[in-house]
Amino acid sequence: MKLFSFLLTLPACTLAFTPISQNAQKVGNVALMSTVAEDNGLVDLAKKANPVFGYFDPLKLAEQEFWGQSPEATIGFLRQAEIKHGRVAMAAFVGYWVQSNWHFPWAQTLAGDSFPSIELSPEQQWDACPLMARVQILTVIGLLEVWDEFGGSKDTPHYMKGRQPGKYPTFQEFRDNVHFVFDLYDPFNFNKKMSEAKKAERLVMEINNGRLAMLGIFGFLVADTIPGAVPLLNTIAKPYDGNVMIPFGADTALEKSSIIGTLSFLVFLGIANAGATNARKEDA
Repeated sequence: MKLFSFLLTLPACTLAFTPISQNAQKVGNVALMSTVAEDNGLVDLAKKANPVFGYFDPLKLAEQEFWGQSPEATIGFLRQAEIKHGRVAMAAFVGYWVQSNWHFPWAQTLAGDSFPSIELSPEQQWDACPLMARVQILTVIGLLEVWDEFGGSKDTPHYMKGRQPGKYPTFQEFRDNVHFVFDLYDPFNFNKKMSEAKKAERLVMEINNGRLAMLGIFGFLVADTIPGAVPLLNTIAKPYDGNVMIPFGADTALEKSSIIGTLSFLVFLGIANAGATNARKEDA
């Protein structure tokens, strides 16, 4: 206990013997960071999401200028990324639970092949799916990314240039020019009359649930790939000897899978860069 108390006093002692100019510089940096964060509503949002920790940005990402753009644009990019990854993680977490406990009774392919058995882990079920089925899934995800990056129409700004982070663009232009398709968010307009205060409250809930889901799905993946790494999941984890970071690892040699994975990453990186370029054009 004495040792713990002594360790707690070390930061204060160190600060006391730090030159005043350095202390002033640190205070100035903190003030600058707080100003950028407060002006963009990050401090208030952080307090609502987690009153205990509040605003936490040790890497000062809120001050960065990604792709040579302003901190405000960077904040829009990072907020969009967090909300999007949180939504994907929530879907993945629920999907993991459903695939582990319930077998779809209908055919998976036009040839009549059934879905993989629930005796397999979700990772093994992915490997057992036909190659073209997985390619189709990733293709649809890529197309949705493209639609998001370009806002769905010329009238919708990029999320780095004023669009609300997490607000997926409507498919109205697609419906007008191609064929009918439901919007991803609120396709039946149930939330059309929802108040702004209620929307803000639900956004905080979504962010927190997304953060928890990201930890949850990675907990499942780690428990399956590294036995014993997550003790709480030892009784339900199913060992998986594949690589969850190589989506086609069960079909080709490791070298070829790595190439496919690298190409897939470059494609999505290209989409992000295209979106950033589109945002710069809007600003011009």
